Amino acid sequence: MKLWGGRFEKTTDALVEDFHSSISFDQRLYKQDVQGSIAHARMLGQVGVISPAEADQIIQGLHGILEDIQSGKVEFEVGAEDIHMNIEKLLTERIGVVGKKVHTGRSRNDQVALDLRLFLRAEIDKTKDLMATLIRTLLDIAQEHKETWMPGYTHLQKAQPITFSHHVLAYTQMFLRDMGRFNDTRKRLNFSPLGSGAMAGTTFHLDRESVAKELGFDGVTLNSLDGVSDRDFALEFLGATSIAMMHLSRLCEELVLWSSGEFQFITMDDGYSTGSSIMPQKKNPDVAELVRGKTGRVYGDLIALLTVMKGLPLAYNKDMQEDKEQVFDAIDTIQKSLLVVEPMLRTMKVNREVMARGAKGGFTNATDLADYLAKKNVPFREAHEIVGRIVLYCTKKGCGLEDLKLEEFKEFSDVFSEDLFERIGIEYCVRERKLTGGPAPETVSRAIELSTQELEKLI
Repeated sequence: MKLWGGRFEKTTDALVEDFHSSISFDQRLYKQDVQGSIAHARMLGQVGVISPAEADQIIQGLHGILEDIQSGKVEFEVGAEDIHMNIEKLLTERIGVVGKKVHTGRSRNDQVALDLRLFLRAEIDKTKDLMATLIRTLLDIAQEHKETWMPGYTHLQKAQPITFSHHVLAYTQMFLRDMGRFNDTRKRLNFSPLGSGAMAGTTFHLDRESVAKELGFDGVTLNSLDGVSDRDFALEFLGATSIAMMHLSRLCEELVLWSSGEFQFITMDDGYSTGSSIMPQKKNPDVAELVRGKTGRVYGDLIALLTVMKGLPLAYNKDMQEDKEQVFDAIDTIQKSLLVVEPMLRTMKVNREVMARGAKGGFTNATDLADYLAKKNVPFREAHEIVGRIVLYCTKKGCGLEDLKLEEFKEFSDVFSEDLFERIGIEYCVRERKLTGGPAPETVSRAIELSTQELEKLI
């Protein structure tokens, strides 16, 4: 018989039983469900709703169930619908009628909200640990390549010379902000909804605060309707995860480009590449491509839950059972992605010489030539026009700026002198960009130091 079956005269239809059940996926919450029930039972004994002896009996029974689940001795029942009812049923079977008292003063509505908050809190911490490892690897790469010259791009066209270190540090900043978003999400979700009941609290004089403290929450939710119907903490997690996956996708997109025959900036390790079933020469960056593809999956999780929640009246509605699969999928996706991207980066080979050659092509020093004129009191817009004409001249001639003779430069402006050749050298162009946030090696060194400090604050 269902634990809620008192007012029903018929059993649930078999099709409904399967459609209604969530145990196939919410069994992942077993640890949090037991943890919450133990804290709830202890509080019930402390405030006198049940006797201390009954509370101890329930707690011991729950510990035994947890051990059996973790050792694979428990087979959950679809008929018991969800993880909450499965554990309560197991408890009653093990300790008898006392087990039926564990649900006093609570509802599955506040119970599932509690479980999901506990679960997300732990998974946020795990995700942050993985992201911190990735950031440390990026910082190591940046430290190694402070003088690895490469072209920077806008519109995927060569723009200005930078260092590989500087490029990598851009992603470090993105992931540091992602960690900040996960911290913000964790802070806002860390309030206990237990005691909200079905939607209007309970007439039992519960000590919500003691339960919250035992479970490591910062406090309790202040409105019972909100306590059971709120899922914005899950949406915020999915939002933060979607942004983090977007950053991973952009990084992986560049790895795909850089490892191509057209770029050859990097060589992917064999362990993180695959071959073709028909073309024996192929070495495909499938791991990076998969992360790029899985980003859309996480976006889908966010949109799905937003759509579920958008039209729901207060308080709890069964639609909200659809929250967990989206959250679980996003967690699995980002954690697996972080696990594979970090060693893929750590094992890749950076082709310094190819990058340096690329930095010298495409007139990446044209802005520096315009700056050279501006520093000699030529209005910048006029300097821009002069250099544009020089670039056109070089394009027709099939050479770079550094290949011209001084006499040729002087045909465009008498301001040019012999010192211009030093100023348009690629290394000089990069080293002179010492402004905070720039690519100069000394600036990059400081950025690595500050990023390392920021990481330690966020962990």
